[in-house]
Amino acid sequence: MNLLGRKKIWYLAISGIIILTGIISLLIFKLRLGIDFVGGSIIEIETKQNTNFSNDKIKQALADKNIENLSIYQIGEGGWVLKMKEIDENKKNEIINAIKNKVGESEERRFETVGPTVSQNLRQKSIFAIILAMFAIIFYIALAFRRLPKFLSPWKFGISAIIALVHDLLIVLGAFSILSHFWGYEIDSMFITALLTILGFSVHDTIVVFDRIRENFHSNSPYSGLDIESVANYSLVQTMGRSLNTSLTIILVLIVMLTLGGNTIQPFIVAMLIGMITGTYSSIFIATPILVFWHRK
Repeated sequence: MNLLGRKKIWYLAISGIIILTGIISLLIFKLRLGIDFVGGSIIEIETKQNTNFSNDKIKQALADKNIENLSIYQIGEGGWVLKMKEIDENKKNEIINAIKNKVGESEERRFETVGPTVSQNLRQKSIFAIILAMFAIIFYIALAFRRLPKFLSPWKFGISAIIALVHDLLIVLGAFSILSHFWGYEIDSMFITALLTILGFSVHDTIVVFDRIRENFHSNSPYSGLDIESVANYSLVQTMGRSLNTSLTIILVLIVMLTLGGNTIQPFIVAMLIGMITGTYSSIFIATPILVFWHRK
């Protein structure tokens, strides 16, 4: 089975089209930042089991309160979370009383406010964490793959893996700009957690393929005398079953969580699901073709 050859141009072209679509979506729709990154307030209420609460009823009850950036999520059987632009204690009491009077009996469980200074700090730390993780991956791969034939560069292995990771992140971000626009998904700290987890899973699959390429270049390997494209193709065929089976197991778990889980974790699960699919694809059809193309130039 020849997975490379002229086919590698098609892999890169397909990814390029998807990423370009995502970038256009980002420019048009942008991302909907959550309270963690722009500041705001959260109110959590617990309702009585016999009351008939709904998202629409709560919004109608608060229609005359002039609440900016209001988002409402249900958690559990009788729990509701309201996210909005930063408010004070008096405004919070107005909201709670309006819900009690117009919808039904409820009890306040939590009230939190994230100021702009805290959200700015969290935004900077999130970007720094992702960049630091990428640089750490480059140095780790370069160190782990230092014992290679002279015509192979460990740094090219590391940078090829990072290009595949950037590919994954751009697709997830592009997808979330569409989801933010049409379904109201927000970018919060859980989303950053999902991105960092995606980085780990994706680079794990890539390292498995790269490690097999290294092993097949050893002098005792039957493929050691072949060119890099042939060795890389053999390595992909040898590891593809393992990569697909591992990723499929995780994807099935995520689908179950998405089906049975609550609304509050839905954006996190969707981000993980998109990232796992793109990460599996990129480790096979992006990182390795880039590595082969780079070494053949």
